[in-house]
Amino acid sequence: MPKTKAAKSRTRTGRTPAKKKSIGRKSKAQQALVLVGTMKGAFIFRSDESRKKWTVDGPHFRGEAVYAMLHDTRGGRSRTYAAATSMHWGPTLRISDDLGATWSSPERQAVRFPEDSGRALAQIWQIAPGRASEPNVLYCGVEPAALFESRDGGETWQPNRGLLNHEHQPKWQPGGGGLCLHTIVPDPTNTKRMLIAMSTGGVYRTDDGGKTWRARNAGVRAQFMPPEQRFPEFGQCVHKVVQHPDRPGRLFLQNHWGLYRSDDWGDKWHDIANGVPSDFGFAMQMHPHDPDTVYIVPIEADMFRATPEAKLRVYRTRNAGASWEPLTKGLPQSDAYENVLRDALAADSFDSAGIYFGTRSGKLFGSRDEGASWTEMADGLPPIVCVKTGTTVAA
Repeated sequence: MPKTKAAKSRTRTGRTPAKKKSIGRKSKAQQALVLVGTMKGAFIFRSDESRKKWTVDGPHFRGEAVYAMLHDTRGGRSRTYAAATSMHWGPTLRISDDLGATWSSPERQAVRFPEDSGRALAQIWQIAPGRASEPNVLYCGVEPAALFESRDGGETWQPNRGLLNHEHQPKWQPGGGGLCLHTIVPDPTNTKRMLIAMSTGGVYRTDDGGKTWRARNAGVRAQFMPPEQRFPEFGQCVHKVVQHPDRPGRLFLQNHWGLYRSDDWGDKWHDIANGVPSDFGFAMQMHPHDPDTVYIVPIEADMFRATPEAKLRVYRTRNAGASWEPLTKGLPQSDAYENVLRDALAADSFDSAGIYFGTRSGKLFGSRDEGASWTEMADGLPPIVCVKTGTTVAA
């Protein structure tokens, strides 16, 4: 994964073509994709299955913040989604069926609050696929905190009314990044169950297909509250929740101070911050094949959002949080005052899983060996806020 600078692009009405900087020979088999959203546009990295050499395409949506991306291959499609925020159009969900060669128009604002809600869309924070059995279903998490659903591949969207009108909604307060719904975890075995997380509402779960939602925060502390109020029913600043489909009842949670695991779909959370330099952080990622393996990037503190001891370390647990080990080979271990945000850590699905993360300083790192060693794939990008993965078949 050699380092590369981002390629430049030209912008035309209705499409965003991008030049490609060739860094290696393309495979005619399956290609790996790394989608990178930044504060000034989106970049698409491609490689063959070896993931040794990459091409980079972008920036798409030049000058726009891209907080969420998704490449969806369910139902035989190859569709890419990006949540771009334009100074002119505001937050829009853009769609491409040709890996970014063309995108839907920014005028098409399909995700919007109904007029009777009295709310206006500030940001799209998450684009999540539905279950494999529902190839046309997608979800969006937005700010102010709400859940949207599409049943036609992203063409049209409707808000979930059960959450939109929840009795707790008037008491939810925005965190430092806003009142954002950033995590969407459908149960792969039960179409009626889903868990969502927001900052700073906490974790909520539905067991009836979204008609009703109940807070699921028992055991998660709100460190910023007075001692006698640190375990409220809701109001925790959850940063990320992840799950492995092979064991859907087990969940891992990165909080604004705190690492937790639940083995009962969030009914109760248990502290698993065992041996990490800080239990504050944003990013959290499951291993694609092992439900006991999770990756995080600790941050020193809420008032000093940089890697502890100025060392860039990814921590991994292989025993569901009983212990954690630092992964440092190839990462800077001095003067590395980096920050990695909640959606800027991702894993691909190859047999030897690739792990990728981006920093607020515009560096993109990747590992072809599940975190044992790292290579800087790019530097000099705009601040990275989103890293996602996917696959496609080479032309």
